[in-house]
Amino acid sequence: MRRDDETPDAGDPAGDGAAHAADDRLGRSGAYSKGVARRQEILDRAIGVFAERGAEGASLRSIARALGVSHAALLHYFDSREQLLVAVYDHANRQTPPAPDATALSSLTDAAAHNTSVPGLVELYTTLVAASLKDDSATARAYFTERFARLRGELAARLRSEQAEGLVRADLDPDQVAALLIAASDGLQVQWLLEPSMPLADVLGALGGLLAPAR
Repeated sequence: MRRDDETPDAGDPAGDGAAHAADDRLGRSGAYSKGVARRQEILDRAIGVFAERGAEGASLRSIARALGVSHAALLHYFDSREQLLVAVYDHANRQTPPAPDATALSSLTDAAAHNTSVPGLVELYTTLVAASLKDDSATARAYFTERFARLRGELAARLRSEQAEGLVRADLDPDQVAALLIAASDGLQVQWLLEPSMPLADVLGALGGLLAPAR
């Protein structure tokens, strides 16, 4: 029997391969357009809830109540609380991509400036990264291992371009600097969560003085 949310999408019967690959890891979107829309609606609503208060200690049932959906609805799209939380973070992160002309450092400072308006999502990110170190957190571990590798590669590529343009010191190793920038950003976010008066984006931006060539 077809579910109410399983209306075939005649324009894309097979679906997008990359999207379905992500769904395999972060939940199920379904093969039908209404199911895809329903899953996105849940994630959109979850972003608003977690942006305000985070999700530490919240059970899947309490999350369902906060979102105004049934527990069964969440289980239809997500196998576990961890999978839902990672999917929420991933969905939120995709909504604020860096500007095409952003530098390696400004892409991080812009993200930091945005994050100060959504402390619950910063807390969610920090909690998930810490949880990914546990043996029973396979979903978070796989997601953040891949994310860090991709982000290091993207930042290193930007840094190489900036070195070629004379904007970044030529004696620096782009791969090492990329890893250090991510570490600085994550560490400063933890400090900001503990002391919100700290100017997160400004402090992170101060690293520009260490990257700039001598004049």
